[in-house]
Amino acid sequence: MFNIHHFKTLDSTNDKAISFKENSVIIADEQKQGKGRFQRPWISQKGGIYMSIVLPIIENPQLYTFIAALSAKQAINNKQIKIKWPNDLIYRKKKLSGILTEIKNNKTIVGIGINTNNKIQTELKYKSTSLREITKKEIYNKHIINSLLNQFESYLTPLNPDRIINDWKKSSFLGDKITVKTLSKTYEGIAFDIDKDCFLILKDKKGKKITIREGDVLC
Repeated sequence: MFNIHHFKTLDSTNDKAISFKENSVIIADEQKQGKGRFQRPWISQKGGIYMSIVLPIIENPQLYTFIAALSAKQAINNKQIKIKWPNDLIYRKKKLSGILTEIKNNKTIVGIGINTNNKIQTELKYKSTSLREITKKEIYNKHIINSLLNQFESYLTPLNPDRIINDWKKSSFLGDKITVKTLSKTYEGIAFDIDKDCFLILKDKKGKKITIREGDVLC
């Protein structure tokens, strides 16, 4: 289903993907201007996995983000890795992978970055890790990419929101104590649930359930 296009160096796989047709996959060995949510930089040195998938527009694009997280987790195959809402894989509270879903030129671009063999910068070691650090072994990136794409395709045919959300819940950080920072407020409580729109439901110390539509989650 997917048509893979490989590049040694790109500014951003998401930006490059805009000019490609649906079902294209753009992969780069490194990115010069990798980006995360809210235009934050994503350090993309050689050794890691940096890829973008071009997909049709759907009513709830967050489902694609959930599929990407599930597919990456299953490809990595480590039970200690959890999915953190809305778009990260974490290992012992450290970030291993991030996902950026964007709507551009009537297409959905799903960018996926995974720290595999790339070196984590000293100033980021307190909050990020890599698969090589976790396993103490060199990671075969091509195997992870192929497995990820196979898993991704299995969730697309057919696209079943209930299945996606239920699988996400089983692999996620639900039940963890968290702090959520939104544009207007900071909340503390338990990551309680995910609703049908893929929004996070937090239960605060008083037992009140709060729907979080967008924000940063700290575990």
